[in-house]
Amino acid sequence: MAETNGEKATTNGAVTEPKEMVYKGTEYAAFKTMLALAIWLGQIHLNVVLVLLELFVLPPRIALMVLAVQVFFMVIPLNDKNEFGRKLSRFICKYAAGYFPITLHVENINAFDPKQTYVFGFEPHSVLPIGICVLSDHMGFMPLPKTVALASSAVFWTPFLRQIWTWLGLVPASRKTFYSHLARGHNCVVIPGGVQEMLYMDCTSEVAFLKARKGFVKVAIEMGCPLVPAFCFGQSHVYKWWRPEGKIFVKISRAIKFTPLVFWGRWGTPIPYRVPMHVVVGTPIKVKQNPQPTYDEINEVHAQFLTAMEKLFDKYRGHVGYDNLPLRIL
Repeated sequence: MAETNGEKATTNGAVTEPKEMVYKGTEYAAFKTMLALAIWLGQIHLNVVLVLLELFVLPPRIALMVLAVQVFFMVIPLNDKNEFGRKLSRFICKYAAGYFPITLHVENINAFDPKQTYVFGFEPHSVLPIGICVLSDHMGFMPLPKTVALASSAVFWTPFLRQIWTWLGLVPASRKTFYSHLARGHNCVVIPGGVQEMLYMDCTSEVAFLKARKGFVKVAIEMGCPLVPAFCFGQSHVYKWWRPEGKIFVKISRAIKFTPLVFWGRWGTPIPYRVPMHVVVGTPIKVKQNPQPTYDEINEVHAQFLTAMEKLFDKYRGHVGYDNLPLRIL
Protein backbone atom coordinates (compact mmCIF):
# COMPACT_ATOMS: atom_id res chain seq x y z
CA MET A 1 0.00 0.00 0.00
CA ALA A 2 1.30 3.46 -0.79
CA GLU A 3 0.38 7.09 -0.81
CA THR A 4 2.16 10.04 -2.41
CA ASN A 5 2.77 13.05 -0.20
CA GLY A 6 0.19 15.79 -0.78
CA GLU A 7 0.58 19.55 -0.88
CA LYS A 8 2.24 19.61 2.51
CA ALA A 9 4.86 17.43 4.14
CA THR A 10 5.07 16.51 7.78
CA THR A 11 8.49 16.43 9.43
CA ASN A 12 8.94 15.76 13.16
CA GLY A 13 5.29 16.58 13.73
CA ALA A 14 5.51 20.03 12.11
CA VAL A 15 3.65 20.80 8.89
CA THR A 16 5.85 22.50 6.29
CA GLU A 17 5.08 23.93 2.88
CA PRO A 18 6.53 22.14 -0.18
CA LYS A 19 9.82 23.68 -1.21
CA GLU A 20 11.65 22.99 -4.44
CA MET A 21 15.43 23.24 -4.26
CA VAL A 22 18.11 23.41 -6.94
CA TYR A 23 21.77 22.59 -6.33
CA LYS A 24 24.48 22.93 -8.97
CA GLY A 25 28.04 21.67 -9.17
CA THR A 26 30.21 24.72 -9.81
CA GLU A 27 33.81 23.72 -9.09
CA TYR A 28 35.98 23.59 -12.20
CA ALA A 29 39.74 23.68 -12.62
CA ALA A 30 41.08 22.16 -15.84
CA PHE A 31 43.79 19.93 -14.36
CA LYS A 32 41.94 18.88 -11.19
CA THR A 33 38.72 18.23 -13.10
CA MET A 34 40.40 16.07 -15.76
CA LEU A 35 42.28 14.19 -13.06
CA ALA A 36 39.07 13.53 -11.11
CA LEU A 37 37.27 12.26 -14.22
CA ALA A 38 40.20 10.08 -15.28
CA ILE A 39 40.44 8.45 -11.85
CA TRP A 40 36.67 7.93 -11.62
CA LEU A 41 35.83 6.82 -15.16
CA GLY A 42 39.10 5.63 -16.68
CA GLN A 43 39.57 2.37 -14.81
CA ILE A 44 37.64 0.17 -17.27
CA HIS A 45 39.74 1.42 -20.19
CA LEU A 46 42.91 1.14 -18.09
CA ASN A 47 42.27 -2.55 -17.44
CA VAL A 48 41.57 -3.19 -21.13
CA VAL A 49 44.84 -1.47 -22.08
CA LEU A 50 46.80 -3.45 -19.49
CA VAL A 51 45.39 -6.75 -20.73
CA LEU A 52 46.28 -5.88 -24.35
CA LEU A 53 49.80 -4.92 -23.29
CA GLU A 54 50.18 -8.18 -21.37
CA LEU A 55 49.04 -10.24 -24.36
CA PHE A 56 50.80 -8.50 -27.23
CA VAL A 57 53.50 -6.06 -26.12
CA LEU A 58 55.19 -6.73 -22.79
CA PRO A 59 57.86 -9.40 -22.28
CA PRO A 60 56.42 -12.46 -20.45
CA ARG A 61 58.09 -11.66 -17.12
CA ILE A 62 56.86 -8.04 -17.08
CA ALA A 63 53.42 -9.12 -18.29
CA LEU A 64 53.12 -11.58 -15.38
CA MET A 65 54.13 -8.87 -12.91
CA VAL A 66 51.47 -6.49 -14.25
CA LEU A 67 48.89 -9.29 -14.17
CA ALA A 68 49.85 -10.07 -10.57
CA VAL A 69 49.20 -6.43 -9.62
CA GLN A 70 45.77 -6.59 -11.26
CA VAL A 71 44.92 -9.82 -9.46
CA PHE A 72 46.08 -8.32 -6.16
CA PHE A 73 43.73 -5.35 -6.54
CA MET A 74 40.99 -7.75 -7.63
CA VAL A 75 41.02 -9.76 -4.40
CA ILE A 76 42.32 -7.39 -1.71
CA PRO A 77 39.57 -6.72 0.90
CA LEU A 78 37.62 -3.52 0.39
CA ASN A 79 37.46 -0.80 3.03
CA ASP A 80 34.82 1.87 2.50
CA LYS A 81 36.03 3.78 5.58
CA ASN A 82 39.55 4.34 4.25
CA GLU A 83 40.44 7.97 5.01
CA PHE A 84 42.40 8.44 1.79
CA GLY A 85 39.48 6.94 -0.12
CA ARG A 86 37.00 9.33 1.46
CA LYS A 87 39.16 12.35 0.60
CA LEU A 88 39.57 11.09 -2.96
CA SER A 89 35.81 10.57 -3.26
CA ARG A 90 35.04 14.11 -2.15
CA PHE A 91 37.61 15.38 -4.65
CA ILE A 92 36.06 13.34 -7.50
CA CYS A 93 32.47 14.34 -6.70
CA LYS A 94 33.34 18.01 -6.28
CA TYR A 95 35.14 18.43 -9.60
CA ALA A 96 33.16 15.91 -11.65
CA ALA A 97 29.86 17.62 -10.81
CA GLY A 98 31.27 20.97 -11.89
CA TYR A 99 32.58 19.63 -15.19
CA PHE A 100 29.31 18.97 -17.02
CA PRO A 101 27.92 20.62 -14.81
CA ILE A 102 25.39 18.47 -12.95
CA THR A 103 22.37 20.22 -11.44
CA LEU A 104 20.16 18.56 -8.83
CA HIS A 105 16.47 19.52 -8.76
CA VAL A 106 14.58 18.33 -5.67
CA GLU A 107 10.82 18.63 -6.15
CA ASN A 108 10.13 19.04 -2.43
CA ILE A 109 13.10 19.16 -0.10
CA ASN A 110 10.76 19.40 2.91
CA ALA A 111 9.38 15.93 2.15
CA PHE A 112 12.69 14.36 3.24
CA ASP A 113 13.31 13.50 6.87
CA PRO A 114 16.97 12.83 7.87
CA LYS A 115 15.68 10.22 10.36
CA GLN A 116 13.85 8.29 7.63
CA THR A 117 15.46 5.76 5.28
CA TYR A 118 14.63 6.00 1.56
CA VAL A 119 14.92 3.83 -1.54
CA PHE A 120 15.71 5.87 -4.65
CA GLY A 121 14.79 4.42 -8.05
CA PHE A 122 17.24 6.14 -10.42
CA GLU A 123 16.87 6.15 -14.21
CA PRO A 124 18.24 5.80 -16.81
CA HIS A 125 21.30 3.58 -16.56
CA SER A 126 22.81 4.86 -19.84
CA VAL A 127 26.39 3.79 -20.61
CA LEU A 128 27.37 4.71 -17.05
CA PRO A 129 24.99 6.20 -14.46
CA ILE A 130 27.40 8.98 -13.56
CA GLY A 131 24.68 11.50 -12.63
CA ILE A 132 24.12 9.44 -9.51
CA CYS A 133 27.08 11.16 -7.88
CA VAL A 134 24.97 14.20 -6.90
CA LEU A 135 22.91 11.98 -4.58
CA SER A 136 26.05 10.92 -2.73
CA ASP A 137 26.60 12.16 0.80
CA HIS A 138 30.05 13.29 -0.44
CA MET A 139 28.24 16.09 -2.31
CA GLY A 140 26.13 17.13 0.69
CA PHE A 141 23.15 18.24 -1.44
CA MET A 142 20.50 15.88 -0.05
CA PRO A 143 19.60 16.33 3.66
CA LEU A 144 20.31 12.66 4.37
CA PRO A 145 23.13 11.27 6.53
CA LYS A 146 24.29 8.20 4.55
CA THR A 147 23.53 7.06 1.02
CA VAL A 148 24.87 4.09 -0.92
CA ALA A 149 24.27 3.05 -4.53
CA LEU A 150 23.78 -0.55 -5.60
CA ALA A 151 25.96 -1.55 -8.58
CA SER A 152 26.52 -4.66 -10.68
CA SER A 153 28.67 -7.29 -8.98
CA ALA A 154 30.98 -7.13 -12.04
CA VAL A 155 32.27 -3.80 -10.72
CA PHE A 156 33.60 -5.49 -7.60
CA TRP A 157 35.71 -7.92 -9.61
CA THR A 158 37.41 -5.20 -11.66
CA PRO A 159 40.87 -4.14 -10.42
CA PHE A 160 41.23 -0.51 -9.29
CA LEU A 161 37.61 0.24 -10.24
CA ARG A 162 36.31 -1.74 -7.25
CA GLN A 163 38.38 0.29 -4.79
CA ILE A 164 37.49 3.71 -6.19
CA TRP A 165 33.79 3.02 -6.63
CA THR A 166 33.56 1.48 -3.15
CA TRP A 167 35.03 4.68 -1.70
CA LEU A 168 32.44 6.61 -3.71
CA GLY A 169 29.66 4.72 -1.92
CA LEU A 170 28.82 1.86 -4.29
CA VAL A 171 27.94 -1.59 -2.93
CA PRO A 172 27.13 -4.90 -4.69
CA ALA A 173 23.56 -5.11 -5.99
CA SER A 174 22.46 -8.19 -4.06
CA ARG A 175 19.35 -8.66 -1.94
CA LYS A 176 21.47 -9.38 1.12
CA THR A 177 23.39 -6.11 0.70
CA PHE A 178 20.19 -4.19 -0.02
CA TYR A 179 18.46 -5.41 3.16
CA SER A 180 21.61 -4.95 5.24
CA HIS A 181 22.13 -1.29 4.36
CA LEU A 182 18.48 -0.36 4.80
CA ALA A 183 18.49 -2.08 8.19
CA ARG A 184 21.48 0.07 9.16
CA GLY A 185 19.60 3.22 8.21
CA HIS A 186 21.44 3.82 4.94
CA ASN A 187 19.49 5.27 2.04
CA CYS A 188 19.87 3.12 -1.07
CA VAL A 189 19.95 4.23 -4.70
CA VAL A 190 18.86 1.49 -7.08
CA ILE A 191 18.97 1.52 -10.89
CA PRO A 192 16.15 -0.96 -11.60
CA GLY A 193 16.79 -1.16 -15.36
CA GLY A 194 20.41 -2.18 -14.89
CA VAL A 195 22.18 -4.25 -17.55
CA GLN A 196 18.92 -5.18 -19.26
CA GLU A 197 18.17 -1.52 -19.90
CA MET A 198 21.44 -1.03 -21.76
CA LEU A 199 20.33 -3.60 -24.32
CA TYR A 200 17.42 -1.35 -25.36
CA MET A 201 18.90 2.15 -25.16
CA ASP A 202 19.12 4.26 -28.31
CA CYS A 203 20.10 7.80 -29.29
CA THR A 204 16.63 9.21 -29.95
CA SER A 205 14.77 8.45 -26.70
CA GLU A 206 15.22 7.58 -23.06
CA VAL A 207 14.43 4.05 -22.02
CA ALA A 208 13.56 2.79 -18.53
CA PHE A 209 13.30 -0.98 -18.22
CA LEU A 210 10.89 -0.94 -15.30
CA LYS A 211 7.71 -2.89 -15.99
CA ALA A 212 9.17 -6.22 -14.89
CA ARG A 213 11.41 -4.81 -12.18
CA LYS A 214 9.50 -5.08 -8.90
CA GLY A 215 12.14 -6.46 -6.55
CA PHE A 216 13.19 -3.04 -5.25
CA VAL A 217 9.53 -2.23 -4.57
CA LYS A 218 9.10 -5.44 -2.58
CA VAL A 219 12.18 -4.65 -0.47
CA ALA A 220 10.96 -1.10 0.18
CA ILE A 221 7.60 -2.40 1.44
CA GLU A 222 9.22 -5.08 3.60
CA MET A 223 11.50 -2.48 5.21
CA GLY A 224 8.90 0.32 5.33
CA CYS A 225 11.05 2.70 3.28
CA PRO A 226 9.47 5.39 1.06
CA LEU A 227 10.24 5.09 -2.66
CA VAL A 228 11.73 8.09 -4.45
CA PRO A 229 11.69 8.43 -8.25
CA ALA A 230 14.79 10.09 -9.73
CA PHE A 231 15.72 10.77 -13.35
CA CYS A 232 18.85 12.15 -15.00
CA PHE A 233 18.51 14.23 -18.16
CA GLY A 234 21.59 14.55 -20.38
CA GLN A 235 23.40 11.49 -19.02
CA SER A 236 22.68 9.48 -22.18
CA HIS A 237 24.62 12.02 -24.28
CA VAL A 238 27.93 12.18 -22.44
CA TYR A 239 29.33 9.14 -24.28
CA LYS A 240 29.18 7.74 -27.77
CA TRP A 241 28.88 3.99 -27.92
CA TRP A 242 28.67 0.89 -30.07
CA ARG A 243 26.82 -2.22 -28.96
CA PRO A 244 26.96 -5.68 -30.57
CA GLU A 245 23.62 -7.15 -31.57
CA GLY A 246 22.17 -10.65 -31.42
CA LYS A 247 20.79 -13.18 -28.97
CA ILE A 248 24.23 -14.48 -28.01
CA PHE A 249 25.30 -11.00 -26.89
CA VAL A 250 22.13 -10.68 -24.79
CA LYS A 251 22.80 -14.05 -23.11
CA ILE A 252 26.42 -13.11 -22.39
CA SER A 253 25.37 -9.77 -20.88
CA ARG A 254 22.86 -11.44 -18.57
CA ALA A 255 25.36 -14.11 -17.53
CA ILE A 256 28.17 -11.72 -16.59
CA LYS A 257 25.78 -9.01 -15.28
CA PHE A 258 27.53 -6.46 -17.43
CA THR A 259 27.01 -5.17 -20.97
CA PRO A 260 30.38 -5.25 -22.78
CA LEU A 261 29.77 -2.40 -25.20
CA VAL A 262 32.42 -0.09 -26.64
CA PHE A 263 32.14 3.51 -25.47
CA TRP A 264 34.23 6.64 -25.72
CA GLY A 265 34.17 10.31 -24.88
CA ARG A 266 36.27 13.35 -25.76
CA TRP A 267 39.25 12.64 -28.02
CA GLY A 268 38.33 8.94 -27.96
CA THR A 269 39.14 8.72 -24.23
CA PRO A 270 37.06 7.78 -21.15
CA ILE A 271 36.62 11.53 -20.44
CA PRO A 272 32.90 12.17 -21.11
CA TYR A 273 31.63 14.93 -23.35
CA ARG A 274 30.79 18.12 -21.49
CA VAL A 275 27.00 17.92 -21.66
CA PRO A 276 24.94 19.55 -18.86
CA MET A 277 23.10 17.00 -16.75
CA HIS A 278 20.01 17.55 -14.65
CA VAL A 279 19.07 15.04 -11.95
CA VAL A 280 15.46 15.49 -10.85
CA VAL A 281 14.24 13.95 -7.61
CA GLY A 282 10.53 13.47 -7.02
CA THR A 283 8.45 13.47 -3.88
CA PRO A 284 8.78 10.29 -1.78
CA ILE A 285 6.01 7.71 -2.10
CA LYS A 286 5.12 6.47 1.37
CA VAL A 287 4.65 2.74 1.84
CA LYS A 288 2.97 0.74 4.57
CA GLN A 289 5.50 -1.67 6.02
CA ASN A 290 4.68 -5.34 5.55
CA PRO A 291 7.32 -8.07 6.05
CA GLN A 292 5.33 -10.32 3.70
CA PRO A 293 3.66 -8.12 1.07
CA THR A 294 1.15 -9.67 -1.31
CA TYR A 295 1.48 -9.51 -5.09
CA ASP A 296 -1.36 -7.00 -5.14
CA GLU A 297 0.42 -4.70 -2.68
CA ILE A 298 3.65 -4.89 -4.67
CA ASN A 299 1.85 -4.25 -7.95
CA GLU A 300 -0.02 -1.29 -6.49
CA VAL A 301 3.12 0.45 -5.24
CA HIS A 302 5.01 -0.45 -8.41
CA ALA A 303 2.25 1.16 -10.51
CA GLN A 304 2.45 4.30 -8.38
CA PHE A 305 6.19 4.44 -8.87
CA LEU A 306 5.86 4.15 -12.67
CA THR A 307 3.23 6.90 -12.71
CA ALA A 308 5.39 9.13 -10.49
CA MET A 309 8.42 8.58 -12.75
CA GLU A 310 6.45 9.51 -15.87
CA LYS A 311 5.02 12.64 -14.22
CA LEU A 312 8.47 13.66 -12.98
CA PHE A 313 9.91 13.22 -16.48
CA ASP A 314 7.11 15.22 -18.12
CA LYS A 315 7.29 17.96 -15.49
CA TYR A 316 10.98 18.68 -15.93
CA ARG A 317 11.93 17.75 -19.51
CA GLY A 318 10.88 21.11 -20.96
CA HIS A 319 12.41 23.01 -18.07
CA VAL A 320 15.86 21.44 -18.60
CA GLY A 321 15.87 21.64 -22.40
CA TYR A 322 14.49 18.28 -23.55
CA ASP A 323 10.96 19.22 -24.71
CA ASN A 324 10.86 16.68 -27.55
CA LEU A 325 12.58 13.81 -25.77
CA PRO A 326 10.29 10.77 -25.36
CA LEU A 327 10.48 8.29 -22.47
CA ARG A 328 9.91 4.62 -23.21
CA ILE A 329 9.04 2.51 -20.16
CA LEU A 330 9.55 -1.14 -21.07
